[in-house]
Amino acid sequence: MVSKKSKKAPAKVVSTPKKSADPMFPSRPRSNRIGGAIRPAGRDLSRYVKWPKYVRVQRQRSILYQRLKVPPVINQFTKALSKNDAVATFKLFNKYRPQTPAEKKQRVKEVAAAKANKTEAPSGVEHQLKFGLKHVTTLVENKQAKFVAIACDVDPIELVVWLPALCRKMEVPFVIVKDKARLGALVHQKTAAAVALTGVEKADEKMLATLTSMAMEKYNDNVELTRKWGGGVMGLKTQAKLEKRAKAIEAEEAKKLKSQGL
Repeated sequence: MVSKKSKKAPAKVVSTPKKSADPMFPSRPRSNRIGGAIRPAGRDLSRYVKWPKYVRVQRQRSILYQRLKVPPVINQFTKALSKNDAVATFKLFNKYRPQTPAEKKQRVKEVAAAKANKTEAPSGVEHQLKFGLKHVTTLVENKQAKFVAIACDVDPIELVVWLPALCRKMEVPFVIVKDKARLGALVHQKTAAAVALTGVEKADEKMLATLTSMAMEKYNDNVELTRKWGGGVMGLKTQAKLEKRAKAIEAEEAKKLKSQGL
């Protein structure tokens, strides 16, 4: 028997009318991936970032130095040398940078070779920057240091907080500069709390005399530097609250005077 094939009628396609987009409510497809549409566009989220601990400590310390009353001994480290004076100071320091370990090793080899050949050994560097807190302190105590530079951002500050007083007592000119990394770069170290010059070449004596007189005027003989307290600056919210309170008191006084007919 031949199987009969059933013929099915074709399905009718129902055409749905296209909806026109409402201009009042445009379609905005969202992307839920990282950095997608969840983040509000153009909003600064830096205050919500969990910063590293050392960044938070730096910011908290700077705010505390503004809020609390800072004694003059610590506050003087915020009075760093101006840009022009700092450029002149570092220009002089740059001429007397100590030798790198490789240069020193080469010089020792040359001296040893000269001794072996019984010839005149090459002379070493006469004047160079001295660094290291103990070394600089000894030079200041013995009055051998001619010029001292102290970093403004030594942490903890107790390491160098007494050094300006010692320089004043021994009448050694000193300056406070930015910053410990910049001083460290001069002496081939990561950081340096203080550096000192024990002498200069004859050509640089005039420059040293100029810097010495500047240091004596701005730091050694500056009485205000040893007396002026720092800090005591309130936050913006507290300042606004105090201003509002002062205005309310003035308005109350004006109302009282008006009621008294004055």
